[in-house]
Amino acid sequence: MATISKRGDSYRIKVSCGYDVNGKQVIQSKTWKIPENMTERQIKKELDRQIVLFEEECKLGQVTASIKFQTFAEQWFDEYAKLNLKNSSYTRQRTLTTRVYPALGHLRLDKITSRDIQKFINDLAVNGRNLQTGKPLSRKTLVHHLSFISSIFSYAIKMDMLKDNPCSRVTVPKGEKKEKEIYTIEEVEQLFGLLETAPVKYRAFFMLAIYSGFRRGEMLGLEWKDINWETRVVNVCRTSNYTNRNGTYTDTTKTKRSRRSTKLAPAVIDVLRELKAEQDLMREEMGDKWIENDRLFVQWDGKPMANNTPYTWLKRFTEKNGMRFCDVHSMRHFHASLLIFAGVDPATVSADLGHSAISTTTSTYVHMFQEAQARTSDVIENALNFSKRKNDDQQGEIRKALPA
Repeated sequence: MATISKRGDSYRIKVSCGYDVNGKQVIQSKTWKIPENMTERQIKKELDRQIVLFEEECKLGQVTASIKFQTFAEQWFDEYAKLNLKNSSYTRQRTLTTRVYPALGHLRLDKITSRDIQKFINDLAVNGRNLQTGKPLSRKTLVHHLSFISSIFSYAIKMDMLKDNPCSRVTVPKGEKKEKEIYTIEEVEQLFGLLETAPVKYRAFFMLAIYSGFRRGEMLGLEWKDINWETRVVNVCRTSNYTNRNGTYTDTTKTKRSRRSTKLAPAVIDVLRELKAEQDLMREEMGDKWIENDRLFVQWDGKPMANNTPYTWLKRFTEKNGMRFCDVHSMRHFHASLLIFAGVDPATVSADLGHSAISTTTSTYVHMFQEAQARTSDVIENALNFSKRKNDDQQGEIRKALPA
């Protein structure tokens, strides 16, 4: 119920909106100034309308939205994030609070404007630095921060606390577009040659990465039961991930479409057979010290291989052999580029990579698809020129056979 008090040529409207998280009553107030030349009857009618409108605003959550951003964000973590996000996503969101809370955490949720958030994002773009390397933040990192803030406001709207998400009007600076670092075919051939003398588990890992296009977590999550040795088909059913909060753990695939089957080349199957034989021998030699699990890629004692091991090993290996280093994920890009330039359609490439939608594939590899499409005109031109040359040769042969 609203209470009204007259102050000169205006009215003060107050509405009780319950209690905040600390048990303190929350009062929302609004001042309505009387327009000039209004009769007493018109004033009463308009005042009644203003009271109703204001009470409706309060019912929609304008009161509870007086909570501080950080306090409500912590409620979001407890009520939503813990129950709905993957461990890796939850951990990433937690990391983002390191910068978001000092900038916005002390502000009331209902008082934060698009301009406040825009200033924060712009400051990250100009002054933000990676906490480990000191390098400027990437545009992707800025997007992650804005997405986190937007998630908090979206949840507030869902809980009928707000009517508007100020993040919808915030622009992330474009930044410099970095080309993906991908090995050339010659470099991959060189890498395969060098891997001939490497431990079999790393030879198997990187051959599988290039031939399959699997994500790192998908490969580390593979188990021997996922392989059909007769058909050479391997099934992606799970991932192996790591966070400081959970350590190494098994999780579902990134998306439903990431659960997929791929037929492997005989060369990959051969090296996997070699890996299986070596692992069986290690199990025998270790005896009771061997930690039993069914994973393809393990440590010396049978534990699942750590997520950062392939990256660290490859970096040292390439440096030792004087070869350019591209990270493990670049091999997935290399795999995709071969399919695209071979003329494989986007839908098939998307299914092969386990993307949630074809649009993800086309947007990620837009330049590759454009370049591949540009080559189609050359193919047609070459085909027509060949046909024309062949026809000219035939005509020439006919003329020679004719009598003079």
